[in-house]
Amino acid sequence: MLIPTFGGRAHGRWNPISAAMLFAYAIGFSFAYRQLPAGTGALLLFGAVQTTILAIAIGGGERPPVAEWLGLVVALGGLVYLVLPGLHAPPALGSALMVVAGIAWGIYTMRGRGATNPVGETAHNFALAALPAILLSVLAPLGAHLSTRGAILASGSGVITSGLGYVIWYAALPGLTAARAALVQLAVPLLAAAAGVALLHEALTPRLLWAALFILGGIALAVLARRGRPTITS
Repeated sequence: MLIPTFGGRAHGRWNPISAAMLFAYAIGFSFAYRQLPAGTGALLLFGAVQTTILAIAIGGGERPPVAEWLGLVVALGGLVYLVLPGLHAPPALGSALMVVAGIAWGIYTMRGRGATNPVGETAHNFALAALPAILLSVLAPLGAHLSTRGAILASGSGVITSGLGYVIWYAALPGLTAARAALVQLAVPLLAAAAGVALLHEALTPRLLWAALFILGGIALAVLARRGRPTITS
């Protein structure tokens, strides 16, 4: 199956379009969560990501089997169940920003399908995206506060943890169908909840266990549906 890379890579190592999508995702996500609760934001974000990736893939000729669609539905159901207690009618602006962030991440993901140098391409995308982010920070409201500890934590979160995660994601993408790439991202909220249990001593509730069963079960269903079918990337 020929999988589209949705624009491919720019000439050379610099990719301004991917960097712009990374910037749009980060800014939309950051400002949206100033208005949205965690559960509502997660549903809007991951719903927009899955819809964008699948729309691009189907438009490019990919046709996921029924089992992958079923796996997506099961995993999304698990996500809804996980975040359900925090859901309520969200503010329009925050919702719009989160949807934009999800669309941007979906496009960024699809453009990374042809990555041949995950470390280099991620580093260049981060470098380009940092330029408008720094400018936006300078133009931030006068009430904004910057502390040394906050700057160190933010830098570590962005450069080390997020950067490493994006490198691994770009390295994994060529071996995934678009539908499966969309689906496995639904494990992110579950991993965050598991980290809360392991590192922050949060309660391991029956709700978390049932949600884990549905999310991981849906992902497993989609992965097993493609077993033995090679993926050919462009």
